[in-house]
Amino acid sequence: MKRREMLLATGAALGLSAFPLGWVVAQEKKHKILYFTRSAGFEHSPVHREGDQLSFSEKQMIEKGKKYEVEVVCTKDGSVFDNDETYRQFDAIAFYTSGDLTKPDKLNTPPMSAAGKQKLLDKIAAAEVGFVGFHSATDSFRTPPGEKDPYIAMIGGEFIGHGTQQKAPMLVASPSFPGAENLGGSFELLEEWYAFDKFADDLHVIFVQDTTKMSIENAADKRLYDRPPYPATWARMHGKGRVFYTSLGHREDVWTNPIFEQIVAGGFSWVMGDVDADVTPNIAKVTPKASQLRNEGT
Repeated sequence: MKRREMLLATGAALGLSAFPLGWVVAQEKKHKILYFTRSAGFEHSPVHREGDQLSFSEKQMIEKGKKYEVEVVCTKDGSVFDNDETYRQFDAIAFYTSGDLTKPDKLNTPPMSAAGKQKLLDKIAAAEVGFVGFHSATDSFRTPPGEKDPYIAMIGGEFIGHGTQQKAPMLVASPSFPGAENLGGSFELLEEWYAFDKFADDLHVIFVQDTTKMSIENAADKRLYDRPPYPATWARMHGKGRVFYTSLGHREDVWTNPIFEQIVAGGFSWVMGDVDADVTPNIAKVTPKASQLRNEGT
């Protein structure tokens, strides 16, 4: 029995799910994640720093990294993407960002350069680094209708808005994906639920926003949620590289939720190559009307 198989079998015998083991087994060296939280648009509270103190989500990432024997480095410095050493040093890059990251922000943190942005996309496509996006990562590099920024093409969808925070169900569309194995057919969280368009046609949808169970309290809710179910967490191949995105993460209590931890651990495990998964595109099958923005029977 190979070491990896032995560790997974041991985990099963102990009653553990496979995803934490998937993050740490069979490593030649300790994994490193770069967590990038620059906000050129709206800054979410989980990535807001008070003075020199790390933000809530940065602290959570570092804490969970220690649990899984992964080193997490946090930055708001966009210039790091120009440096080839960044891609040699890190196994995955995670974004909780907003706005055009090549533009100035309120904190005067160094922006990405156009060359650094392109280098990041190229390194992902070449499988030199994996990519994970949290929540407002899809609110980065947004473009007008009819256009699609190369970053949006990479991440797989573009944020168009959100309505009232509410407790709503996520449907599990890919129960065998790492981190989704023991969630059953659905789960519920209180969250700020994002709505999207410009979906890539090769998405492997993991969780679906079940709009049929969402409350419609105002005009924004109706515009964004009165539509057929659509992807909320997904994986895709960008060239040879692995990309994982989840709309979750707006609220601090979500960051401490065991379900969120499981989902995130599974996503990182896959993008860093510790586990494999079937990411055959399924968006047309599980969310066939995902791009229909209003549920008006058309």
